[in-house]
Amino acid sequence: MYARTNTTTFQLDFKKLLRFCGLCLCVSVATTTYAQDEEDKVVKLWADSPVILPAAPQSENLLRFYSNANQVFFIDSESISIVTDGSIRFTLVSNSQAGAKNISYEGLRCDTNQKRLFAFGRADGSWSNSRRNEWDSFNNKGVNQHHSSLAWDFICEGGSVAGNVDKIIQRIRQNQSLRQFH
Repeated sequence: MYARTNTTTFQLDFKKLLRFCGLCLCVSVATTTYAQDEEDKVVKLWADSPVILPAAPQSENLLRFYSNANQVFFIDSESISIVTDGSIRFTLVSNSQAGAKNISYEGLRCDTNQKRLFAFGRADGSWSNSRRNEWDSFNNKGVNQHHSSLAWDFICEGGSVAGNVDKIIQRIRQNQSLRQFH
């Protein structure tokens, strides 16, 4: 009788142990799968390539790419560069109907539809660095429509820069929008 009690107790404890081990195994597999899924979702942090400011734009190098009722926008063909971080940088010149001229050195990210202002051009040809170090989204509405036009008509396709600098310049010169192919 004493042996039976111990055997029955042992069998019950062994069954509990097996259930517990099975539960632990299920939790372990689920946790591992969740961890792998989370690793797959890791977003790479963006790191800007160093900023090298170009020479002041010359009027003979300006390519008109967008205008509205108040302003005409140009890009300096000599300043366009595709940098190692995957963005594209360029000097933007805008002339208002009232005669005001603005010059800025900017960047576009095709993967996120974002723009960034790196510096403002001064009348003497020097640059003043922007105090803002953030990338901002752009869209086809409001005052920054020129960014979306530049990006979607001439630079970006499928989330990356379409071609090289020469191809971009050729599209702008010929007013050959990338959107016409979609």
